[in-house]
Amino acid sequence: MKELAENAIDHALRIGASYADIRIVEMQKENILVRNGQISELDMVDDLGFGVRVLVDGAWGFASSANVQKGEIGKKVELAVKIARASASLKAEDVQLAPEPPHRDIWVTPYTIDPFTIPLNEKLDLLMAIDEILRKSPQIAVAASSMSFRKKRQWMATSEGSLIYQTLLRSGAGFSATAVKDGDVQVRSYPSSFGGQYISCGYELVLSLRLLEKAPEIRDQAVGLLSADPCPSGKKDLILDSSQLALQIHESVGHPTELDRVLGMEANFAGTSFATMDKLGSFQYGSPIVNLICDNTIPAGLATCGYDDDAVRSQLWALVHEGRFIGYQFNRELAYKVGLGRSVGCNRADGWSHIPIIRNSNISLMPGDKTYDDLIGSVDDGIFMSTNRSWSIDQKRLNFQFGCEIAWEIKGGKLGRMLKNPNYQGITYEFWRSCAAIANSDHWTLWGVPNCGKGQPGQVAEMSHGASPALFTNITVGVGL
Repeated sequence: MKELAENAIDHALRIGASYADIRIVEMQKENILVRNGQISELDMVDDLGFGVRVLVDGAWGFASSANVQKGEIGKKVELAVKIARASASLKAEDVQLAPEPPHRDIWVTPYTIDPFTIPLNEKLDLLMAIDEILRKSPQIAVAASSMSFRKKRQWMATSEGSLIYQTLLRSGAGFSATAVKDGDVQVRSYPSSFGGQYISCGYELVLSLRLLEKAPEIRDQAVGLLSADPCPSGKKDLILDSSQLALQIHESVGHPTELDRVLGMEANFAGTSFATMDKLGSFQYGSPIVNLICDNTIPAGLATCGYDDDAVRSQLWALVHEGRFIGYQFNRELAYKVGLGRSVGCNRADGWSHIPIIRNSNISLMPGDKTYDDLIGSVDDGIFMSTNRSWSIDQKRLNFQFGCEIAWEIKGGKLGRMLKNPNYQGITYEFWRSCAAIANSDHWTLWGVPNCGKGQPGQVAEMSHGASPALFTNITVGVGL
């Protein structure tokens, strides 16, 4: 692979490229889904291909192929150069890449058990056992349990001298129970919705989740929601669990701080951003206790790697410090737009067939100093909501509405009755400014988001968001907002 990559770079420079890189990507995937006692999905994929990216006359060209052979690579290098020359005739300005020192390195996701060494029947036995427990109640209409594993091997070379080999491993697992009665449908998921929890690690994730142990509780909650009272409507103090906060961070902090959205270069999948450059350094994004950081070095993060697809070493930096908006997510191409001389390392591609674009990092709300009991005890009249069920946000990432699977009323500092169909809504900066307390690090969890869509043609990327439960004051809650 090293020889193929270096030959591609040499060829690109000989025929006119001022910069070139190549990524050779081998992907191994396994997705297993059991639904109502039957194998609903069993998807095992091995994929190999390469993508070549070049700069010619200040413009990008990109080409890719699944045929990883010297002759084919040479043809795609030539095609990428032709595309770049054509693009240069329409450019508004030259692409300016922020400098990055060359890196020659090997980086591997830390893990204990390679999930691809675990026999398929062992995985299926566990999923079937979960399914059996969930369907012991006749009111459970749909039981679904799943596992998902992905191993990515990538060789990358650049004309600046970088030569990087990375192995990235990700595991995921979870289940859900859907209860139905008299036209009412209620869902409970564990450990989170939309497939459960996803972490950069091995099969040890599955063993740590206590899936069989939690199945009866989740089943009973789904059934209990059928007879629960609906969430009351009005202005309430609101405590969100960490999994719901992860999605709140993703939609109302992650996407609006992607610099290509801010500059209007990307508007697919819910638009641009309200966080315009005139706000950088002065805008009050949240209350003084709100600190939000990007960290692509954190263990277990889905965006954690040694280097991004610009060959930039992974880093940690702040987006919001003590409530003030101070940072963006950007790549080498846009670093100069914010007056910085180096990328923060946010450029990633969906496999070998796509050109890299700016993607969400591992973004986390830093923990506060409260215990979980402190949070609950501080609320006289409020709602505790858990586990996302739905979301909606406008084109500027300002006005949002989120629905959760389950909630509990809080009265006089104590959790009370279970509530169904909880929703809340707000305006991004007003919501984060209302943050009054955050639980401490004992309650902090890093949640994986494996299905973030962006771009045209669309690309899917993975990242993680960490949070502890947090209290927000005077929030509009209710049913059918």
